[in-house]
Amino acid sequence: MIDADIRIAGEGWPAEAALDALVRACLDAAMAEAGGVAEDCEVAFLFTNDAEQRALNKAHRDKDASTNVLSFPAGDTALPPGFPAFLGDISLARETVAREAEAGGIAFDDHLRHLIIHGLLHLLGYDHEDDAEASVMERTETRALARFGIADPYSPNQV
Repeated sequence: MIDADIRIAGEGWPAEAALDALVRACLDAAMAEAGGVAEDCEVAFLFTNDAEQRALNKAHRDKDASTNVLSFPAGDTALPPGFPAFLGDISLARETVAREAEAGGIAFDDHLRHLIIHGLLHLLGYDHEDDAEASVMERTETRALARFGIADPYSPNQV
């Protein structure tokens, strides 16, 4: 089982209960397509704004700009016995997510689902540093999104 810890630190996000339901559905879809995890685990989500996301991106990636989603894998962080494994943190910037959704003609919640799934796959070890890795990650995202009736975001017809 995977659990989510949600923190809302920016204006304009849906209510916490709505975000919780959306996140849990995305976690279920992503884990079903990625093969799941062997033990109980937890992911922390930060729903923030462009300013805080920019600061995180600068501090951790030396990029002085906001971005839609950031993933911070926990690595081999040891927790006391009885605690679920911690996969890491995912932060999302509302203004960037909204701009991208509008520019792409995509419903905000659908784009948010895509980014949550994308972020979780990074925590699970997926990447897109080269074409082969990107292909595997994109196929997994596409299958997870299809569970919501969302079209392939990487299709040339969607760009």
